[in-house]
Amino acid sequence: MDHHRLKQLLAEGLNNERRVTVLTGAGISAESGIPTFRGPEGYWTIGSRVYQPQEMATLQMFRKDPRSVWQWYLYRLGVCRQADPNPGHFALADMEHQLPGQFTLVTQNVDNLHRKAGQSSDSTYEIHGNIHWVRCAANCGQPIMPLPDPVSVKKRDEPISDDEWQSLHCPRCRHLLRPHVLWFDESYNEEHYRYESTLDAGRQTGLLIVVGTSGATNLPNQLVAEVYHRSGVIIDINIASNLFGKLAERYERGMVIRQPSGIALPQIAQQMTALLTSW
Repeated sequence: MDHHRLKQLLAEGLNNERRVTVLTGAGISAESGIPTFRGPEGYWTIGSRVYQPQEMATLQMFRKDPRSVWQWYLYRLGVCRQADPNPGHFALADMEHQLPGQFTLVTQNVDNLHRKAGQSSDSTYEIHGNIHWVRCAANCGQPIMPLPDPVSVKKRDEPISDDEWQSLHCPRCRHLLRPHVLWFDESYNEEHYRYESTLDAGRQTGLLIVVGTSGATNLPNQLVAEVYHRSGVIIDINIASNLFGKLAERYERGMVIRQPSGIALPQIAQQMTALLTSW
């Protein structure tokens, strides 16, 4: 890591009285042991057919076979509940505390690790939802709620009991509940996924830190584009090459850090502290 260059860019980004925004993806959660579910852990067998995550995580599949989709999500929920935040998560929570009212975290992760690390709900935009919560699939007006108590997480291939299945129905209208996540065949919106709020944050951002995401979905790309077109600083942290890193490499106000986020983010938080206390 070029610490001199990093200090220069952080000073530029922090000194313009605009927001600091952090965009996180699967990479930061992988460092806590949560697989991306695009590998062997993600495939799911129903009868004699093997389904990929992109097939399971859809509204179409939920309508076709809701019990199997719920079984898959209860397995995923068990994996997420066993994970703990890593130093990268805690460093981001520290950044928020250093920048009250000026910090936004936009995360593609549904695992709740940012909140577990101490990130506030007001400053955290979970643009793909949160697997720990459920909502009515009929949108009857029932507020988003925790998973009903009788329902437990599952081991792979462990079935849902009939009693649990009855609990997975809306207490208001008795329609089926669904995981509070954005599926592949759905669109972003403000009500559930903070679409407009995320774009607005991008328009106000002077420093954007992108962590562990490849740029495969629409809203993160729009966020980065907003910051880029308004000449904000962009720092990409990722151990692998990605679209955002390629942009940062050729951008005069950009920087790429090829380190795990659990190493890079605490160093950045420390540099921020030094800068903010020196002003």
